[in-house]
Amino acid sequence: MTSTDTRPATGPSAEGAAGEGGAAEASPGKSSVLRSGALMAAGSIVSRATGFVRSAVVVAALGTGLLGDGYAVSNTVPNILYMLLIGGALNAVFVPELVRAAKEHRDGGAAYTDRLLTACTAALLVLTAAAVLAAPLIVAAYTPYTGGQASTTVALARYCLPQILFYGLFTLLGQVLNARGRFGAMMWTPVLNNVVIIGVFGLFLYVSHGSADGLTAGETRLLGLGTTAGIVVQALALVPSLRAARFRWRPRFDWRGQGLARPLRNAGWLVMLVLTNQIGYWVVTRLSTATGHRAVEAGLAGGAGYTAYSNAYQLWIVPQGIITVSLVTALMPRMSSAASDGDLGAVRRDVSYALRSSAALVVPAAALFAALAPWVMGSVFGYGRTGAADTEVMAGMLMAFAPGLIAFSGQYVLSRAFYALSDTRTPFFLNLVIAALNAGLSGAAYLLLPPRWAVTGMAGAYSVALFAGLAVTAYTLARRLGPRTGTRTQRRATAVRTHLRLLTACLPGAAAAYAAARAAGGLGDFAAVGAGTAALALVVVLLARPLGLTEITDLLDSLRRKAGR
Repeated sequence: MTSTDTRPATGPSAEGAAGEGGAAEASPGKSSVLRSGALMAAGSIVSRATGFVRSAVVVAALGTGLLGDGYAVSNTVPNILYMLLIGGALNAVFVPELVRAAKEHRDGGAAYTDRLLTACTAALLVLTAAAVLAAPLIVAAYTPYTGGQASTTVALARYCLPQILFYGLFTLLGQVLNARGRFGAMMWTPVLNNVVIIGVFGLFLYVSHGSADGLTAGETRLLGLGTTAGIVVQALALVPSLRAARFRWRPRFDWRGQGLARPLRNAGWLVMLVLTNQIGYWVVTRLSTATGHRAVEAGLAGGAGYTAYSNAYQLWIVPQGIITVSLVTALMPRMSSAASDGDLGAVRRDVSYALRSSAALVVPAAALFAALAPWVMGSVFGYGRTGAADTEVMAGMLMAFAPGLIAFSGQYVLSRAFYALSDTRTPFFLNLVIAALNAGLSGAAYLLLPPRWAVTGMAGAYSVALFAGLAVTAYTLARRLGPRTGTRTQRRATAVRTHLRLLTACLPGAAAAYAAARAAGGLGDFAAVGAGTAALALVVVLLARPLGLTEITDLLDSLRRKAGR
């Protein structure tokens, strides 16, 4: 049975928006985007919340020392390889291609979708099998481990590497849903993955009593297979939504001469882009695991290696994952449709809208991380084998990451604009700036800083690299999209102005947050985080109207209207 009803729900054209100012948000197109974004954000919030519980259980079970590092590397490597070899290409190329096929093909792109899915799945199967066979070489490439530590990490990796296939299926099927305007499932099903892993590590804590310094063969099998089972459940949970969308996939192998050359060419540039990213990440992984060893040998209190970096990073990206990814995912089909029609003005308006709307929450989140890092880390990771020294190390890394959140979010928006234009070559060259700076500055941190601060310096290096990359990407995209259009008010509603005004509001807000957290610190980390968050939110809300932050005032007015119903 072939696919039916394949035309994507791209929503009203961006031309129908009132422009880049506040009036645009009232248009039907913007309202549809906001509703879709809100649905995805809700799913992402629940996913991230259960993800924190999962991370806390993992850290409580394994700690932040060498045992935790071994599991973190084994569980991270499948995702690294997936993104390196094919994942980035699937994320960026699939939706624009499906949108274009739905417009150009008489069957609404059904056969084209079947062929693209078949080709990508075949590639995933080959890559997964090769990765499992090469597990010892992969672990050796990412870590300096020897002896029992290496054997345990390789065994875990063999159980975890099949995740590559299911990561890929999750992305492929989720992008099919996104191209059809169905955004919720891809954000909600990761909750099931988190629940499975929480159960697995809860069982591990029960059977091991949290006392072992290493893992038995049975415990290794439990953690490895249990972690992979979570990804399998996450991928298969998309099937009901696909059926509800009346999508039936029929594998097709008649690939020659069917228009697959363009997505494959675009995917090739993205593979190279991810490769450069992963070279930088490989440098950080290798240097941070080596730093963890140096810290242990120096007798330092607190794990100052890869696990601490990974935990801080996972918490740091949460606002971007909830806010920016949700908003841009909802906008991507419409941006792709406008780009396919040659309407660069509509693409520019959507990019500006995404930058300004996401910044309204991302900038305050960065300020919170900088001001409340010790209490945030304590409330999420301060359990089990994690002591005060471990929390202090991770808090320093979160503070170093914090400013880069603003650039990370902006870079994500701008890169998706290029992808909507079916241009993956330009982002590759622009990304070289980030990858080179991240690798170079991380190496300098490792060589120049003591073990206690080396990995914290690597976190700061990534923030610096992100801002440099954002600057060159914004300049290049602005030249590509051409001059601004619309009224004077619309032309003045720029992303740069919005960011500067938000920073003006968030700096005193961060000071108030720190003072409130210190005052409430005696009641525990959760109380401190709650008091600090409330203080920052109050300051930002009070300053929103005087500073002309329409993104915040419009949101507040909308909430008041809903509360009054």
